[in-house]
Amino acid sequence: MPTTDMPLTVLTAKDFASDQDVRWCPGCGDYAILNQVKKVLAKMGARREKTVFIAGIGCSSRFPYYVETYGLHSIHGRAPAIATGLKIANPDLDVWVVTGDGDGLSIGGNHLLHALRRNVNLNIMLFNNRIYGLTKGQYSPTSEEGKKTKSSPLGSLDLPISPLSFALSAEASFVARAVDVDRNLGDILQRAAEHRGGSFVEIYQDCNVFNHGAFAYASDKKTNADHIVHLEHGKPLVFGKDRDKGIRVNERKPEVVQLGTTVTEDDLLFHDEHDESLAFMLSRLTHPAFPEPMGVFYCVEDDCYEDLVAQQVDSAVEQRGEGDLAALFNSGDVYTVE
Repeated sequence: MPTTDMPLTVLTAKDFASDQDVRWCPGCGDYAILNQVKKVLAKMGARREKTVFIAGIGCSSRFPYYVETYGLHSIHGRAPAIATGLKIANPDLDVWVVTGDGDGLSIGGNHLLHALRRNVNLNIMLFNNRIYGLTKGQYSPTSEEGKKTKSSPLGSLDLPISPLSFALSAEASFVARAVDVDRNLGDILQRAAEHRGGSFVEIYQDCNVFNHGAFAYASDKKTNADHIVHLEHGKPLVFGKDRDKGIRVNERKPEVVQLGTTVTEDDLLFHDEHDESLAFMLSRLTHPAFPEPMGVFYCVEDDCYEDLVAQQVDSAVEQRGEGDLAALFNSGDVYTVE
């Protein structure tokens, strides 16, 4: 046997492409996200044998088929719970969760909430297209009020959920947002993957069949500069094609202002990734009243759930010994079946 480890092969983005035909609708935003994820895995030096993608049900949940790593296509909404169990059982794995606005925020809302509040070291990507795509165009938890679909022909009466506000309220330690075709998506996903703790990234994803153009204001390169503001830690919230607009707080409320002689960048709101209250306020800024923030909203370090579980188990073993499974089964109330 050799005494030294063999050098690891450097993997490229193509090495993370599986042999499966990618079966999303032509023009779907999922293609762009898949390409970015493969590039990020290669850039970070990820190992295929140590990487796992777990998904629920939906168009986005076909993701594990298309990445040459371990993966699991689970049941509706349960991907965060399954991923939590896997991470606890094998903390050395890099575990990604792929979900959608329907899968993650309807039947899976409870599981997503607890994975975030526990700070399990998972990389959670929520593809938000504001529609149920796989089941052919029903309104979803993030669809706008009044949305007319096959399941709401007179217009949805439901107020939409803000995925970012949900994640922050659940005490997530890393919260971010990007657009499927945004060149910054890869950087944000890399930061999420490198974060020690649970990361949550909402990705605006175009469903070009059932909700095409829902995020055109954020994805159209000709006009999006006036409708989104990129968040940079320690820098003012400046936006606009000519970078001549900004966001400041006036009487505890955010407002859009024109930069000039009376208002300068020093008067604007400065982003702080460690300020949870600021992150929540930014998560409430919605188009068209405000430019929508893109980037990292919140990032803090905290104990990871799987580490705490391991410490608790080690402490119990130290105090009580390894234990005896057979003795446990035969302790307490025992019944004999004849």
